Amino acid sequence: MSNPVWQSLAGQQAVIEQLTGYQTITAPTHAWLFTGPPGSGRSLAARAFAQTLQCEQPEPVDRGCGQCQACVTIAAGTHADVNIVTTEKVSYAIEDVRDLVATAHDRPSTGRWRIIIIEDADRMTERATNVLLRAIEEPPERTVWMLSAPSPADVLVTIRSRTRHINLVIPAVEDVAQLLTQRDGIDPQLAQVCARASQSHVGVARWLARSPDARERRDMIVHLPLTIRSASAAVEAAENLHKLVQAEAEASSSDRNAAERASLLRSLGLSEDETIPPKLRVHIRRMEDNQTARNRRAVHDALDRAMIDLSGMYRDLLLLHVSPQTALINEHLRAKVVDYAQTVTAEHCLNALEAITQARRRLAGNVPPLLALEAMLLAFIPRTRRHAPL
Repeated sequence: MSNPVWQSLAGQQAVIEQLTGYQTITAPTHAWLFTGPPGSGRSLAARAFAQTLQCEQPEPVDRGCGQCQACVTIAAGTHADVNIVTTEKVSYAIEDVRDLVATAHDRPSTGRWRIIIIEDADRMTERATNVLLRAIEEPPERTVWMLSAPSPADVLVTIRSRTRHINLVIPAVEDVAQLLTQRDGIDPQLAQVCARASQSHVGVARWLARSPDARERRDMIVHLPLTIRSASAAVEAAENLHKLVQAEAEASSSDRNAAERASLLRSLGLSEDETIPPKLRVHIRRMEDNQTARNRRAVHDALDRAMIDLSGMYRDLLLLHVSPQTALINEHLRAKVVDYAQTVTAEHCLNALEAITQARRRLAGNVPPLLALEAMLLAFIPRTRRHAPL
C-alpha cells in the first residue's frame, strides 16, 4: 500500500514503486523528467514526489504522510523550499527561467531540498531551455529539478540526457472511476461514464462528474457528427461549436479575471469606479495583457477538448465496424452511435479522423478557428452510406 500522497495517482503503480524506493528518497537524482499523456498525472506525480522528499517523518519508508506541515504546504503550493511553476501563456518567458535558476542556488530554508517543479516544460523556447540547461549541468548540492512534458521528444535532447526519466501511462478506465468514487465521493455509475468519456483523463473526468453543464456541453459536441447531412448544416454547426467553446472559455476565466482586477485595484489603493492615475496604468495594462493571453489559451484548450471528444466519437464508430461488442468511449450513447454507424462506412470514419487531425494542426498554426472548424465539419458529411446491419 502506497503512502497517502500517492493515492490520488490512478493506475501508476510502477511509477510509485520507482519513486518510493529507499535510495531514491534518501539520495535523489538532481534532475527528473516526468512524461505521459495529458491526464496521466505528470504534475501530480512530481508534487507527490516532492512531498515524499520533504516529508517530516523520520523514517524514509513513512515519508509522504500527507499530514505533516511539509506535505500540507506543498499540496497548497506554499512551501518555502518548493517552487511549482506553470504558465498559461504559449511559452515561458526567458526572464522567468532566469529567475528560477537564481532561486535554485538558494539553500533550503526549512526542508531537506530546494525543489523546483516546472510544469509543461515543452512550452519553453530553445533560448529559455539553454538557460535552464546550464543550471542542470552544474546543479547546487541540495537542489532537485522536476520537469514535466507530454513526451521526451518535447524537450531538447540535451535536457533529456541530463535528467532521469519517469514515464506515466494512460490509466485504465476502472482505475480512474475508482479514484473518483473513493476520493471525490462520485456515484460509481456516473464515475464510470465520466472516466470513459474523458478517455481516462483524470482531471477532465472529475470536471465532468462535478458539472452537469460540462456533461451537457460535451454531449452536444459529440452529437454533431450524427446531425450533419449537408454543407449548410456543417457551416451552421461550425458556428455553433465556435460559440460553445468561446462560452466555455469565458465561463472558466471571467470570475478569475474580475477577482484579479479587484485585487490589483485594492493593492494600488483604488476603488472599482475610481479613475486610474496615468502613472498606475502600466500595472493595469500588464494585467490585461496577461488576461488576454490566458483567455486566448482557454479558447484554444476548449477547442482542443472538443476535437478530442469528436475523435472519440469517430473511434467509437470505427470500432463498431470491427468489434461491435467492445465497450465504447461514449458507451452511455451506444444506441445512437450504433444507429449512426449503420449509415456510414469505416472509410468515412477514417477520413473524419484525418479531418480532425488536420483541424488541430491548422489551429496550432493560428488559422482562424471558425474556418478550421468549417473545413473539418464539411468532412463529416457522409459521402457513402452503409446499409448492411452491424
